[in-house]
Amino acid sequence: MNDLLRKELQQAVNDLLEAELTAFLGYNPYARDGWNTGDSRNGAYFRKVDTQFGKIEIQVPRDRNGLFHQHTLPDYKQHSDVLE
Repeated sequence: MNDLLRKELQQAVNDLLEAELTAFLGYNPYARDGWNTGDSRNGAYFRKVDTQFGKIEIQVPRDRNGLFHQHTLPDYKQHSDVLE
């Protein structure tokens, strides 16, 4: 049961972070609106966070200019009670 909840939590957090970057940039992935805007998606870095359901690996997206800062998870913490 914990494994199922862990996978669902991991997917939900990753989707939330992608939505946060989309809202920040103002256009969806692969949209023509984003061409030649000066800022675009630039991959992601991986981070492991310990939750009550076990460790989850999240992908924190980046933008090309380095201005995006996610607000979903606290910085530099490896254990988060915020997600539950």
